[in-house]
Amino acid sequence: MEEKKSITYSNGVIHMTTWLCDDIRLGHAVSIFNECFSFPASSQSDVVRLHFGLRGDYLFHYKQLNQSFDLIGGHHNIMYSREFDMVVENKTLELETFGVQFPKELFIGFIQNASDQLKRFTEDIISGHSVILSQKWGALETAIQQVITQIIHCKYTGDFKRLFLLSKSIELLVLSADSCIAADSKEAVFLKSKTDKEKIVAVRDLLNSRLDSPPSLSEIAKTVGLNEYKLKRGFKEEFNNTVFGYLTDQRLQLAHQYLRDTQKTAAEISFELGYSTPQHFNNAFKKKFGFTPYSVRNNP
Repeated sequence: MEEKKSITYSNGVIHMTTWLCDDIRLGHAVSIFNECFSFPASSQSDVVRLHFGLRGDYLFHYKQLNQSFDLIGGHHNIMYSREFDMVVENKTLELETFGVQFPKELFIGFIQNASDQLKRFTEDIISGHSVILSQKWGALETAIQQVITQIIHCKYTGDFKRLFLLSKSIELLVLSADSCIAADSKEAVFLKSKTDKEKIVAVRDLLNSRLDSPPSLSEIAKTVGLNEYKLKRGFKEEFNNTVFGYLTDQRLQLAHQYLRDTQKTAAEISFELGYSTPQHFNNAFKKKFGFTPYSVRNNP
């Protein structure tokens, strides 16, 4: 079941899409405000929540955890409380978030024996304690972004869509849990300040906005105010990928989406995404996915 709705307030609008699949609820929200302000959020649902911040900066206080989190676009974590009460403060005028809610028993059945940290996490959930998986929020890595994009742009219907959403929900759970556990043990080497991390997130957003005409490293460095050394190493530290590797992944994932969901030819897509020749695009696509652009179009 899919539902789309928009909620209009005096100071902005929130566009939401929700999907319900075997009692797993997925949600995507884009909020556009005309001012920065604080607002309450609450729920009485007894579920485990995966939260992904895709774009924008905000701060929220989570009453049941008695903690505040000051976050910038590109983060995720897994949380549980029998209900939640929050006060959210948007620090940018646009926010984009994604979430997955798992019924408590289903979540426990999936991951209670996956690792020692997840075992302790599920023991807290079983005891009814409010808990967050990692004090260091995971980075929004390419693999996670791509799964969320696939969900948002899913073209399947009926049982195919239900199975697709179910599989992608579990995939997000695995990717998020693995990333959060890794974040807990990772020490920042190049991004020691929040300002530096904000600049690296700005690099990611700049790349996403210019997939067809990528800026050079020197242009990126000048735009965000970092030297190239810190830019390259900080990006790898935050997103577990090089700047060039991230750019390539995003371009090819978008190309795959175009092939699947539009009538554009491979040559048109290669030109639109800035590849020098269709053959260059074909080779890069096959290297990443293991099959040619032609096979996507002819074997949907």
